[in-house]
Amino acid sequence: MCGIVGFCNCSEKVDKAILTSMRDALTHRGPDDAGIYVDEDNNVGLGHRRLSILDLSSLGHQPMSNENGSIWITYNGEVYNFKEIREELKQGGYNFKSNSDTEVVVKSYEEWGIDCVHKFIGMFALGIWDKIEKKLYLVRDRVGVKPLYYYQKDGLFLFGSELKALMKHPDFNKEIDYSVLQLYLRYGYIPAPYTIFKNTYKLRPGHYLCVCNNDLREVKYWDIVDFYLQEPINLSEDEIAEELENLLIDSFKYRLVSDVPVGVFLSGGIDSTTVTALLQKNINTQLKTFSIGFYEDRFNEAKWSKKIANYLETDHTEYYLSVKEAFSIIEKLPEIYDEPFGDSSGIPTYLVSRLARQDVTVTLSADGGDELFCGYKKYKSVNHLNRLFLRIPKYIRDLIIEAIYTISPIRVDSINRAFMPIIPRIKNLRDKYEKWGNMLRESNYENRLDMYKFNINKWTPDDLMRLMWYQYNSKLNTYFEDTFYRLHHNDFLTQMMAIDFKTFLVDDILTKVDRATMSVGLESREPFLDHRLVQYVARIPVNLKYKNGMSKYVLRKILYKYVPRELIERPKQGFNVPLGEWLKGGLYPLVMNYLNEDRLKKEGVFNPGVVSSCVKDFMNGSINVNKIWFLLMFEMWKEKWL
Repeated sequence: MCGIVGFCNCSEKVDKAILTSMRDALTHRGPDDAGIYVDEDNNVGLGHRRLSILDLSSLGHQPMSNENGSIWITYNGEVYNFKEIREELKQGGYNFKSNSDTEVVVKSYEEWGIDCVHKFIGMFALGIWDKIEKKLYLVRDRVGVKPLYYYQKDGLFLFGSELKALMKHPDFNKEIDYSVLQLYLRYGYIPAPYTIFKNTYKLRPGHYLCVCNNDLREVKYWDIVDFYLQEPINLSEDEIAEELENLLIDSFKYRLVSDVPVGVFLSGGIDSTTVTALLQKNINTQLKTFSIGFYEDRFNEAKWSKKIANYLETDHTEYYLSVKEAFSIIEKLPEIYDEPFGDSSGIPTYLVSRLARQDVTVTLSADGGDELFCGYKKYKSVNHLNRLFLRIPKYIRDLIIEAIYTISPIRVDSINRAFMPIIPRIKNLRDKYEKWGNMLRESNYENRLDMYKFNINKWTPDDLMRLMWYQYNSKLNTYFEDTFYRLHHNDFLTQMMAIDFKTFLVDDILTKVDRATMSVGLESREPFLDHRLVQYVARIPVNLKYKNGMSKYVLRKILYKYVPRELIERPKQGFNVPLGEWLKGGLYPLVMNYLNEDRLKKEGVFNPGVVSSCVKDFMNGSINVNKIWFLLMFEMWKEKWL
């Protein structure tokens, strides 16, 4: 795993000192080696930081070229089937001097051009400079496991694995895009192709970008939606389970291709247990597994991870996180996630990465299972609400909506307080009432997308009108709209899974894991996200993913051949932290430092009165902790980078 950078300039020569500075901003991603390449005739520069995983020798040094120097590459990722591709190229007359997958990628481009991307099984973000064609290609893997950012303004084009590298260029303009900021506050992450800065973008998964004479052409070469649109697999349940199990084992084994030690993040949930169980039963070595625990018992899954590790006989390591240590990690988050990022599970992800790095250089993380196999609770709740509400006669539906308009969220919260303890206090009732009320108002069939988006909003559009001083465009096009409408003939569960796969999975989950692992020089691999597996699962009938009230039905069917059901069948917790308790307790001074009225008045971004009211409501349990956390993370990011 590595860090890559580069730039081209229409009017100025490449400054090697600037290129080196950009490259070395990514030293954490590649502590083992570094290099730059400059084409002075065309004002193009490439930079690379290397974390040695395959072919640990100097022959894997980057940027790397073909024999005649006409093609140069800077490459981040792994192509797991590189040995098979190398054999094919050898038969075509190519010679190889290294055992690295980088050389295979270079010569694949030499042989097949940019279409070589269809040959690759793996995760990758790469820049290829073709001196003959005078074209710079940027390519991102199909699912988006590896990040790639770019910036274009006034004849300058920059790219890199992280924004911090781009910010090292003196002509990079750090101007906040406030339209994008509202997306962050709604979702806790910034959906591709946008970033927090103007003129700066994420290259979308399954796309490549061709840069020629300062003109940009973006091309899609893969999309999961295409496979959801195909005919479902017409096999029996047992036949699908058998084929799926074989695909899982093959995909998981590919992720063990390495010249350094490999471990597994084991949370104790269905997905990580599936990865661990299928691998441990199908390889001859003992897996190293790692998990994080919390002293707050209702958030702690480490005890289950340990039971599963003992059953599978892995070499298991666990670590318990205290509030004091959490504070020290929170201070690191703006550096690790160099645009605002609101997923608090980044804290334990960073810690488990640091823990694993003591023993291994590569780890497997079981992300993607929820999006592929209908695992999230929200799928069930939003789908049931949609069906239920549409069965109600329209005049009754209108009365319910009128009541929601009449009875304010504050009044509902007051009623709940007044009747305690006769009626148990409902946590975050005000937030939930407001969110579900908004959903019901938009609950006709044509607006199922709005129902889904309201469910995942933390700050709603109405909230944001009160919160933000800046006017903004609330109609930015994202994969939410494109995916939903392309799948308008599909069922609602499939629509939600596909949207999450292209938004939440990429820009929240995979971003979280990439930054946390790479911040400590650890490579993370995603065995559920092999594109062959993804394509197959997309065509599995939805009633085998969610059946008789059970999520991940067909995946559980396979898993229970390896692990006793009683080790798995328990309420899903996710990789959550006791954030509310921390922010009301030991971390409360952090809230007061960054969200006090004097500070917010000086900055002029947020309405200080609205923020103060939200902090007060959070302290008495009326609203969700994520509203406060998203604001806190933005303010800490802003202090660090601006």
